[in-house]
Amino acid sequence: MAIEAARLSPSLAAAAILGRRGAPPAALPLRRALPLLLPPRRRRLCFLAAAGGDGRAVALPSSELRKRRGGASSSSSAAPGGGEDEKLRSLRRLLARPDVAIDAYIVPSQDAHQSEFIAECFMRRAYLTGFTGSAGTAVVTKDKAALWTDGRYFLQAEKELSHDWTLMRSGNQGVPTTSEWLNEVLPSGCRVGIDPFLFSFDAAEELKDAISEKNHELVLIKDLNLVDEIWGESRPEPPKERTRVHGIKYAGVDVPSKLSFVRSQLAENGCNAVVISLLDEVAWLLNMRGSDVPNSPIFYSYLIVEDTAATLFVDNNKVSEDVLEHLEKAGVKLKPYEAILSDVERLAENGAKLWLDSSSINAAIVNVFRSSCERYVKKRGKAGRQIGKESSQGDPATGSSGVQNGTVNALYKVSPATLAKAVKNEAEVEGMKSSHLRDAAALAEFWCWLEGQVRESVPLTEVQVAEKLLEFRQKQDGFIDTSFDTISGYGANGAIIHYRPTPESCSSVESDNLFLLDSGAQYIDGTTDITRTVHFGEPTPRQKECFTRVLQGHIALDQAVFPERTPGFVLDVLARSSLWKIGLDYRHGTGHGVGAALNVHEGPQSISYRYGNLTALQKGMIVSNEPGYYEDNSFGIRIENLLLVKEVDLPNSFGGVSYLGFEKLTFVPIQSKLVDLSLLSPSEINWINEYHDEVWEKTDSYMLDTETYNCTYIGTEVVFTRMRIVDCFLGSKIIPRIHHSKII
Repeated sequence: MAIEAARLSPSLAAAAILGRRGAPPAALPLRRALPLLLPPRRRRLCFLAAAGGDGRAVALPSSELRKRRGGASSSSSAAPGGGEDEKLRSLRRLLARPDVAIDAYIVPSQDAHQSEFIAECFMRRAYLTGFTGSAGTAVVTKDKAALWTDGRYFLQAEKELSHDWTLMRSGNQGVPTTSEWLNEVLPSGCRVGIDPFLFSFDAAEELKDAISEKNHELVLIKDLNLVDEIWGESRPEPPKERTRVHGIKYAGVDVPSKLSFVRSQLAENGCNAVVISLLDEVAWLLNMRGSDVPNSPIFYSYLIVEDTAATLFVDNNKVSEDVLEHLEKAGVKLKPYEAILSDVERLAENGAKLWLDSSSINAAIVNVFRSSCERYVKKRGKAGRQIGKESSQGDPATGSSGVQNGTVNALYKVSPATLAKAVKNEAEVEGMKSSHLRDAAALAEFWCWLEGQVRESVPLTEVQVAEKLLEFRQKQDGFIDTSFDTISGYGANGAIIHYRPTPESCSSVESDNLFLLDSGAQYIDGTTDITRTVHFGEPTPRQKECFTRVLQGHIALDQAVFPERTPGFVLDVLARSSLWKIGLDYRHGTGHGVGAALNVHEGPQSISYRYGNLTALQKGMIVSNEPGYYEDNSFGIRIENLLLVKEVDLPNSFGGVSYLGFEKLTFVPIQSKLVDLSLLSPSEINWINEYHDEVWEKTDSYMLDTETYNCTYIGTEVVFTRMRIVDCFLGSKIIPRIHHSKII
């Protein structure tokens, strides 16, 4: 699943949106309590890379866009009578309310845990704007409304935003960041409001610093989230599903051992406690899983680990007897989710030194701690004591330089669980390998079924295809859920990088264009993510060339060998080089981390053109390999496998350095009729042949019971039983060995 690189790290996301870093030591005043988990579209304006006399991008209304595209109509409807959207009108009334009194309000995509995928009741930005992509930031002033999103969602946002919104294409030349835009459109000295629970501390401080250039004040809104206020009773109920124990067979390491590791890190860094707020880190540390968030086996909670205690803050109704017993054995106490702030206050008032990951922990929690520390100082009579950040010299994972004189109460540093979770243990690696082979069997059967349906001209929509794939996966042992909403895009829809079909607006899957299918699954023992692009008819020379160059990039990254301590951005060029040679590229990262029976998008590692992420790839990490190419309003191409970072045995070790490479986890065929052989080198041809041999060998024993299909997915028509699906679908008759000049 393609991902914008900044999404892998909340701090990197903040840097991408705000365009700068820096965290002033002064605390922001907290002005409300922790929110409980309470229940609770059209002409467009889009930024185009064109036309400004000063060289900047300019906004064009959707009517102009439709003219340029030949009269295509919008899929959204305008507000009644063409007037202002009612949600915006209601929000602007709140801006002017005396107890709010702000000039602009920022609505991010995240929940209080900086999650990428969130429960429906927290989808505030989607509710307000109508844009349903997973990444974006909305900003509303008294007379303007703008939405920022990255290149994965440009086409989708164009379709979903109403005429009241201006689309800001983040990363395009001349498009301002949110803070730059606010400084441009607001007169000096305005008040900009945010919900402090929805911004990481780093992001809030960076925003505060950026808008201060125009003397704007950052206001932490008192008592309420403004979008929730207008959402009212129609806001969805919060998730209430129970959690479960993630068995030691799959986790590999028990909870006491993981907590012991965290405590050793606390001692090493001179801290008394750490607050864990990222949901996948809580789940990983406690060997628990949940279902509060669609497609992700996580649950809303916080975890505080102290040197002699550990407390899980969660809705007690989500904890079954077996989970309670599991936690008690590990020495973990339970408290209500809403009690997190009072416990942070307790730690501060006791003089504890707290470890906080300021890139992910929300500004509300940090400000409670800082203000409580100030009260503690006054109580102890230590006037003038300075509270700030401490960091280790030369460690890029830590925050900015700390206080030189006086006592420091907080260490701002990446969570001790982040890297430990990313480096998989033996049990997690084994679970990922096993789940990928079962997933490959489901996909092999699915592709043969789909090819037969298309060949027989059976009408199928993109939604029906995605639903059928789910049926095949549900037959596999240990299947729990999909790992994200399936991206099933035929023709022009495939060019929308994170396209999600709906029954009301989807296309039919036919044989006249490319079909891109990006999907994944959550199994009891692992998480999968795979993309394949196919053509059931005759691809054009243009499509074949683009596909082949994407494949060449995929192969180049798969074969990479690199010294230890190499950050992922160094490898990104390998995946793009073949496309660059003819002036093509793609607007997303090449690879993201993947959790073991956890989130399909996981940090801190990534492979991307964004060089801000200096995290080195390490043995045991899992990353995706997914270069692509997208021709707007025509077709999309992406080829994705998951890779395990491994040590490689080489004849030399210059400077005593170890070298790393990749081991494939994904084993599903790549359509060879889309390959332009004239572009391939002998080694690339060998890679394709060897990969398909490996696919056949590894997945044959995973096929299910007997049923006859016809399949011409890549080669000659063959009739086979499902028992021998691998022999025909993946073997020499269907995927002939490719030689240097021809397929025989």
